[in-house]
Amino acid sequence: MKAFRYLTLDVFTATPFGGNQLAVFPDARGIPERHLQAIAREFNFSETTFVHPPDDPHHTRRVRIFTPGAELPFAGHPTVGTAHALAATGQLALESPNADGVSLTHLVLEELVGPVPVTVRARGGVPEFAQLSVAKLPELLEPPRPEPAVLAAVFSLRTDDLVLGDWMPSPVSSGIPFLFVPVRTRDAVRRARVRMDLWDTWLRGSPSSEIMVFAMDAEHAGHDVRARVFVPGLDIPEDPATGSACASLARYLADRDARADGTLRWTVEQGFEMGRPSLIEAEADKMAGRVTQVRVGGKSVMMGEGTLTVPD
Repeated sequence: MKAFRYLTLDVFTATPFGGNQLAVFPDARGIPERHLQAIAREFNFSETTFVHPPDDPHHTRRVRIFTPGAELPFAGHPTVGTAHALAATGQLALESPNADGVSLTHLVLEELVGPVPVTVRARGGVPEFAQLSVAKLPELLEPPRPEPAVLAAVFSLRTDDLVLGDWMPSPVSSGIPFLFVPVRTRDAVRRARVRMDLWDTWLRGSPSSEIMVFAMDAEHAGHDVRARVFVPGLDIPEDPATGSACASLARYLADRDARADGTLRWTVEQGFEMGRPSLIEAEADKMAGRVTQVRVGGKSVMMGEGTLTVPD
């Protein structure tokens, strides 16, 4: 038996008990491979990360990401939260601050999807914001087969709740595919519920099995999107903050924005219906009408630490 240190954070929030919970093992060397999935189930957070030295010495760390049900190639809140945890606990040396006391520290986390660049912004030596750039530009996938009325029924909505036409529900992937279902109002987002019998019939096992229902109808001034994310295929009924989905949402929205050049930005409200309000900052760079880069960032709060005893 051996004890391994872990940290817990709330990610995509500046307020304790908001955002999305994350457990981080900052030095996972020595944890037997066969126990990684069981440890993630033991915490039962949306994700748990295990940090190792990088394979490439030019990178910062290698990170493996597990939900209670599976290992992921990429995920946003574990990437942002792990970078914040490493910086907050002194395991990542911060760059020198400027005259205003602000520093920007650049790192690269190796994930199964590839190297993920992350920038940590600190003020007075304390991390306050982390932003990732996707390793793989979000990819448009084949839209789901069901008719709009069937899709609406899957989410316990009416057909007239959906925004169709150029905004037809479509799957996009930046490592994990998500089906983006635009609805007209924040109230429709609130009413959304996945009917598992219909999900089993129409979406299970497809690129549309994980879902974001969203409206361009945010609750608070200065925000843009209200969203809920359901991840039944990974044993997560609802997720309070989903960076990988917001990365793909940035591609979905940028493709429907008339601006051909520049950086487009959105603030996404998620998790409010769960009592874990989260704010996710998403950006997309466009050049000549084409998306060239996507970034996702947010704040995190360190919540606790401890040790977990793991069998040999």
